Amino acid sequence: MADSKEKLFSDFPGVSTEAWMEKITADLKGADFEKKLVWKTNEGFKVKPFYRQEDLEGLKTTEGLPGQFPYLRGTKKDDNTWYVRQDIKVECAKEANAKALDLLNKGVDSLGFNINKKDLCPEYIETLLEGICAECVELNFSTCQGATVTLANLLVEYFTKKGYDLAALKGSINYDPMGKMLAKGKDVSNYIATAKALVEIMAALPKYHCITVNALELNNAGSYIAQELGYALAWGNEYLNALIEAGVSADDAAKKIKFNFGISSNYFLEIAKFRAARMLWANIVKEYNPACDCACKMLAHAETSTFNLTLFDAHVNMLRTQTEAMSAALAGVNSITVSPFDKAYQTPDDFSERIARNQQLLLKEECHFDKVVDPAAGSYFIENLTVSIAQQAWNLFLQVEEEGGMMEAVKAGKVQEAVNASNKARHEAVSKRREILLGTNQYPNFTEMANGKAPMGCQCCCGGEHKHECEKPIATLNKNRAADEFEALRLQTENSGRRPKAFMLTIGNLAMRQARAQFSCNFLACAGYEVIDNLGFATVEEGVEAAMKANADIVVLCSSDDEYAELAIPAFQALNGRAMFIVAGAPACMEDLKAAGIENFIHVRCNVLETLKEYNAKLGIK
Repeated sequence: MADSKEKLFSDFPGVSTEAWMEKITADLKGADFEKKLVWKTNEGFKVKPFYRQEDLEGLKTTEGLPGQFPYLRGTKKDDNTWYVRQDIKVECAKEANAKALDLLNKGVDSLGFNINKKDLCPEYIETLLEGICAECVELNFSTCQGATVTLANLLVEYFTKKGYDLAALKGSINYDPMGKMLAKGKDVSNYIATAKALVEIMAALPKYHCITVNALELNNAGSYIAQELGYALAWGNEYLNALIEAGVSADDAAKKIKFNFGISSNYFLEIAKFRAARMLWANIVKEYNPACDCACKMLAHAETSTFNLTLFDAHVNMLRTQTEAMSAALAGVNSITVSPFDKAYQTPDDFSERIARNQQLLLKEECHFDKVVDPAAGSYFIENLTVSIAQQAWNLFLQVEEEGGMMEAVKAGKVQEAVNASNKARHEAVSKRREILLGTNQYPNFTEMANGKAPMGCQCCCGGEHKHECEKPIATLNKNRAADEFEALRLQTENSGRRPKAFMLTIGNLAMRQARAQFSCNFLACAGYEVIDNLGFATVEEGVEAAMKANADIVVLCSSDDEYAELAIPAFQALNGRAMFIVAGAPACMEDLKAAGIENFIHVRCNVLETLKEYNAKLGIK
């Protein structure tokens, strides 16, 4: 066999990196390699267009095995199974119980119960968990932060009463004061007494986690990947250090901390993020000298992001969440929640919840993602991404620690300021199409109407709605989704009761007029305008006449740059103010056209959102 392999590879001479670069340089024909092919991530590091075996030299990420410290390759060593989780907002214990039992028969093996504080009592817990075998599934609970100790006592009492093997039960209680501060702006920095009490109560359930790092809050606010990871590490370290100072052992404290991460659509970077997260957290915990390396294992739950969910063309959300779930599964997380595709504009219904569950079941049953541990290992590309993400996140972690730790950073609003700046930058990128939201700022569904759909309000930790303008002593995260402003614009158009018609006056060079008509249709349909494409006209006068017969509100001249010099002004004059006139492109003669009174141009360098807002104003749509 070895001889066969040697013969096989000897038939193909090796190609050096220098040879590859010579070929690439020749194909670029003088273009700058860095500008053309090297990608600079939002995190600030560069990604090369190709990687080779020599790029692994010196990287320690390839040295370990799955299940071994520092757990970069995963905390699991036999397979890559994860829990399929679905959360339930509990309004009625009996109804929630019936839904939970139904979900367990449909492939879910992890349940999350969000319980109202006022309902916490032994009878309510018994009704809620009736018929659910707590030893067979993972159970996760959340309630108001001030009632978590009550909830913990009730659960221990219930499980003990039922005669369960407490050491076998797996699950969590969501206690995260810093998460509440980020989301609601309420100062709950005096948390350590509650945290310590929770750890002591939950000692009876050794596989239950009760101190949570909800880095998902950062992801849903539009943070960059390295930001989410860096702050999550500082967040977890804050809790770990505080518990140890309060007298809890390093092992007991670390084993009670759980991380809830978001998953963005940056597929490969997300795989690298989770791998780096386990390694960095293991190294942090190791510094506290735990008695056993098992305390260094990160328990990571992953949930698909809401930041990039859209109201329009909402079924595209399924594509986003599918790739997100794939990256988290391949990265070896412990459990995953897939957000239903309609979550942005309504309470998810049975259909959307079913699809969300099945997205994970497909990854297990048909793709066998649960069979292979860390399949990304050894990839030249992903190993380098893992190191780059780890370095960026670690630098941020050190910066937070040098400035007094995560709690001080949250109280001072530094974390919120940084993440909100990322949110703003990403909204700017969306408005200029540097970040694409399919169906929203690029390739919208031309005929889709919202028909009463509206964005959902914010949710508080108890599941109730709250308003951003309520009094907050501490700054909060901006949770506006990436699509918010485009959706507001399109809803503005739809709710005006008037749908402007944009007519493509195509003329001249066949290839250019078709390309620009397609570009213009996609551009203007983002505001909800009706777009009318055409095969072409012999003269601009003929095109203008056809536009008027179609009752066009907008006429878009689509041709080549060279032809605009002779066609644009006659078309503008023939229209004579009867509709808005737009030139598709940024021709060299633009200043001459502006001097003739033409003021509207759309092209790839436009801020699409601001341009469309301007057009709505000109059309009298408010």
